[in-house]
Amino acid sequence: MARVTPLPSSVLPAEQAALYERFASGYANFRGQAATLAHVPPALDGLYAMLLGLRAQATLPLRYVELAVVSVSKLNACPYCVAHHEPLLAVEGVPEDAIAVLPGFDHPAFDATDRLVIEYAGLVTQRAWGIRDEVFERLRGCFSQSQIVELTLRIALAGFFNRFNDALQVDDDLSPSSSPSAKETPDE
Repeated sequence: MARVTPLPSSVLPAEQAALYERFASGYANFRGQAATLAHVPPALDGLYAMLLGLRAQATLPLRYVELAVVSVSKLNACPYCVAHHEPLLAVEGVPEDAIAVLPGFDHPAFDATDRLVIEYAGLVTQRAWGIRDEVFERLRGCFSQSQIVELTLRIALAGFFNRFNDALQVDDDLSPSSSPSAKETPDE
């Protein structure tokens, strides 16, 4: 059960309510997370507008974003993020048995770039202070500098969302009864 009252988008000004709804139902079903972030509208604005902007820009292929996010979420044991991002990774053509081995990367469905993304996600999550220059040499062989920055940002944000969702016990959104309706009014 969520530790804070989920808020419907109707409690927000129109522009923020539209962003809430666009992210909560357009990116994936992140309604529970949006309903929690709605308590701090500038955070909802900044995080969701940035993530939607990055997705629209499509500088970094979604396959690599989702490989990184699922790997980080499994390392951090965040069931909310794993449940929400595994289906997105499947849409990117990663078979179920390959998804199951993450954050391991010993599966024939993973090519060298996939393996590098998974390895880098683990390093940023577990020991960002100790990443060797050799890893960045390999990253530069596969990605532009902008893509490396975005990949690092996405990995770090996944860690943030893992902790946010776990600490506040954000509802999983995967059942219709777990999301707030627009008619609910918060008890504040």
